[in-house]
Amino acid sequence: QVQLGESGGGLVQAGGSLRLSCAASGRTFSQYKMAWFRQAPGKEREFVAAISRAGTRTYYADSVKGRFTISRTNAKNTVYLQMNSLKPEDTAVYSCAADYSSGGYVSTERSGYDYWGQGTQVTVSS
Repeated sequence: QVQLGESGGGLVQAGGSLRLSCAASGRTFSQYKMAWFRQAPGKEREFVAAISRAGTRTYYADSVKGRFTISRTNAKNTVYLQMNSLKPEDTAVYSCAADYSSGGYVSTERSGYDYWGQGTQVTVSS
């Protein structure tokens, strides 16, 4: 089992940047595929970005492609989400998630992830 804790959220003006971090504890972090999801008020949780175990493959939702970057430092048991050119529609609670399944496939679906953090609020003002 793994425990996940997000940090780095906050209030930022449109066009600004934030860097989210997700620290993991428990099983060997490098064995997990990781992802970020977000949930805005009144909306379902949606996929944002995902990364393979070694960090060599990354995947993004079309809405954030070119603005957000997911990365990981396995030696620090941490995955990051660098968010640039933020828009008001990026306002949401951002959660990290971990997938311990075998194989190289990296899911972009909520159902593909076994463990979730509590989330951190990101608010982008116009």
